[in-house]
Amino acid sequence: MHPLDVAVLVVYLAGIVVFGAYFSRSHHTVQDYFVSGKTIPWWAIMGSIVATETSTVTFISVPGYAYGANLTFLQLVIGYMIGRLAVSALFIPAYFKGELLTVYQLLGDRFGAGVKRLASSVFLITRSFADGFRLFATGLVLAAVLRAMPRMDSLSHAWFPSADPTYVILILSVVVMGIATITYTYHGGMTAVIWTDVIQLVVYLAGAGLAAGILLREIPGGWNEVWTVGGAAGKFRLLDFTFSLTRGYTFWSGVIGGAFLTTATHGTDQLMVQRYFCADTEHSARKALLWSGAVVFAQFVLFLVIGVMLYVYYTQHAPGDIAEFMRDGRVQTDRIFPYFIVRHLPPGIVGLVLAAIFAAAMSTLSSSLNSSSAAAVNDFYIPATGGRRESRHYLHVSRLLTVVFGVMQIAVAIVAISLSSRVVDEVLGIASFTNGVILGVFFLGTFTSGVGHRGAFAGIAGGTAIMLAVKLLTTVHWQWYVLFGSVATFGIGAIASRVLPREAGGTSALRS
Repeated sequence: MHPLDVAVLVVYLAGIVVFGAYFSRSHHTVQDYFVSGKTIPWWAIMGSIVATETSTVTFISVPGYAYGANLTFLQLVIGYMIGRLAVSALFIPAYFKGELLTVYQLLGDRFGAGVKRLASSVFLITRSFADGFRLFATGLVLAAVLRAMPRMDSLSHAWFPSADPTYVILILSVVVMGIATITYTYHGGMTAVIWTDVIQLVVYLAGAGLAAGILLREIPGGWNEVWTVGGAAGKFRLLDFTFSLTRGYTFWSGVIGGAFLTTATHGTDQLMVQRYFCADTEHSARKALLWSGAVVFAQFVLFLVIGVMLYVYYTQHAPGDIAEFMRDGRVQTDRIFPYFIVRHLPPGIVGLVLAAIFAAAMSTLSSSLNSSSAAAVNDFYIPATGGRRESRHYLHVSRLLTVVFGVMQIAVAIVAISLSSRVVDEVLGIASFTNGVILGVFFLGTFTSGVGHRGAFAGIAGGTAIMLAVKLLTTVHWQWYVLFGSVATFGIGAIASRVLPREAGGTSALRS
């Protein structure tokens, strides 16, 4: 690894930690720590939304998808944009009717503390496991990039003579990312999360853009060749109107499934919703959310076009290198972009792209740590203590829980190393169907006025059971999970409220 690349990466990581820690002096209460005093401008919130929903796996896998398939991934992104419109109309108005720190407080107001705690518990459990495994997946990408560099294996053997170099590099990647992210999130809270997200968004888009420019320069015929060769191979196909519940990235699973998925993740998941709480007005929050859809669409176009250019380059001009991506007779598409980065980018730029990979991972991890701490403190600890402790005490607990959740996710990532990829995929899939169940409960609160806590509990139990059956007994693609889960939860909850004894004291819908 060139010393300049090492310097770029070290300076970036140190700079992010110092920058994030700078904001600690502005925090005096949990409101400051979790919602930044509602002083963040809409465009920074928008950048943070985009950075959080873009992981390192996305940075690598989306170009790999286009290399092996085409542009049909964008059908899912169209669904993402429709989902944002739904969140803007259905949920954002309710977020600004009171002083909220977690989205699950709405469920508490509507259905009681029990439903609030259950929904928050589901969030905490799935977030800790899913993001721990996501951290592991990011480590895999970084290990693949670093191992492709000359002398990394010899350095690993020099430091840890008896250990597998891949294992050593993977552990170090996970621990370094985890500690750096915990440090700036601990000190800077949500303010640091958002502003470092903005920086990280710029870094990884700049890294991807530079890589794309160098890749295009490596293709002798330039864009005309990309268009001609890619078009002949069907790489620019955008729409697939095949209807199948077992296939993903079709028009129907992408647009419909993607819309429900985004309505859940951006409308009922604390990870995203906490950003809206940082806006000064409902209008600013809505503006940040809708503009993030446009940026996400442009971003995925960039990543997919990189994948098409990689296909043209390696099939037309470097076919001998394709053997580097093969395993068991199949091309491992996730390895193609990292391979190009370390083999073709000049010193300094490689360091920048590595920093971009770290940035994409750290933006998601920091958001996870702060939102998990917010849910634990506001949905459990403050109610348990009756809110009688001093503000300084609750701020201290919030920071301590940030560290606790960070250590938990690092531990999950390290444990994941010993698990098979199949187990990892199964665990990552948990969030797909729990999101649908929670969205269904929010639908009950939004569209009904007669459903009480018994109906909500019945809906959660029934929706979870149905989604487990769908997950374990069918081959339905995950892009349909949120739709199925939300409809099942809503339907069972509504029916149960009519069958169960009537609850005393009427309740009003979330939108009332």
